[in-house]
Parts: sequence; structure tokens; C-alpha cells
Amino acid sequence: MLGKKVKLSKKEIKEDKLVAVYYKSVAYFDKYKKQFAIYGGILLAVIAVIVVFKYSRAQSNEKAGIELSRVMDLYDQGSFLEAITGRPGTKMIGLKKIVEEYGSTENGETAKIYLANAYNMLGKFDDAFKYYDDYSGGLKMYKAAALAGKGGIYAVKKDYKKAAESFYSASKVSKEISQNPDYLLSAGQYFYEAGDKEKAKEILEKLKKDYDESMASRQADQYLVLIGDE
Repeated sequence: MLGKKVKLSKKEIKEDKLVAVYYKSVAYFDKYKKQFAIYGGILLAVIAVIVVFKYSRAQSNEKAGIELSRVMDLYDQGSFLEAITGRPGTKMIGLKKIVEEYGSTENGETAKIYLANAYNMLGKFDDAFKYYDDYSGGLKMYKAAALAGKGGIYAVKKDYKKAAESFYSASKVSKEISQNPDYLLSAGQYFYEAGDKEKAKEILEKLKKDYDESMASRQADQYLVLIGDE
């Protein structure tokens, strides 16, 4: 004779399913525990590599900062060639070497701007442009300086439209950059030289509106008078 069928409550059914899932999970883990151990080891190895990389990068950035500080006196004195090459037989390795060894660090990226400026001052415009164009650091001041540096070189080569666009781009990097009035003035001047008087007027009027007390604003008046007379 069959026994009386037992009716399970909803709670008991849920608990029974939970137990089943638990044992399935245990069995699955037991079956693939070697793979989990391997994957876990790989994850730990990846984390270790990231930590070591960040530490190494920080150390390299610090070294680049030390090397850069050593050469800045030469740069500030106008000894641009020596600032580029350094002083053989001393600890001063020069801007070019700093960029070669530490160019991927933030201080190495900063060295690119000073290296480009030094080449620019020596009239080596192609070398200067190369390092301005290569700047990829995170400091907005230097990002703007790189764009303005490229603009100056375009102007030397009489490509006034590109010069104007580069200076205008430099002025838009950040509102906090003190050279913005000068960047806008140069942008307006070179748009004028490129024959785009409407754009020149627009930028020079923006300069006067946003930086009315600046020296650049007063210089802008000269170009606005020329545009008005034509």
C-alpha cells in the first residue's frame, strides 16, 4: 500500500532547491578547481605586473624630473645647444637624452617642450616641430605651448592659415592659461595674413571682450582698424 504523499511547503521547496544548487556548485568547483587555480594565478600575476609597472613608471618620472632640473639653468641662460646635448663627463645629460630615456613619463613629456623650444631658438624648425607634435603629456599649459609652438613654425614657413588654426587651438585648451590673450592675438594676425579677414575680426573681438585689460587686447586694435579700413 502506498504511503500518504507528503506535501512540501513553498519554504521547504526553496530550501531544497538551494541545497541542490549548493551541491552542484561544490561539484562544479571540485571538477574545475585546477583551472580556477590557474586563472587565479594569472590574475595575480597580471595585478603584480601592473603594480610593478606603476612603481617603475613613478621612479622613471622622478629621475626625469631630477635630470630636467639639472639642465634648466643652461636653458634659462640661453645656452640652448648645450641644454640640448648636455655636458659630457658630467651628470648633465641634456634635454634630448632625457626625452630619449624618459619621454613616456610626465616629466619626460615636459622635457619635449623645452627641447622643441631650444631647437626653435636655434632655427632648427623641423626638429622643433617634431617634438612639439610629439607632446602627449597631461599638463594643459604644455599642451597649449606645443600647439602654439607648431603655429609659430607654420608662420615661419608662411603657412598662415595653419599658423592661425594652431594658435586658436592653443587658446582653447584651458581658460586658466595666462598666454591665451597672446595666442588669440597671433590667431587673429595670421587669419588676417591668410586673407580670412572675417575670422580675424571675430577672434580679435573675442580677445578684446574676454581679455580687455591685456596688452594683447590693445595690440588687437591695430588690426581691427586695418580690417575696418579695407
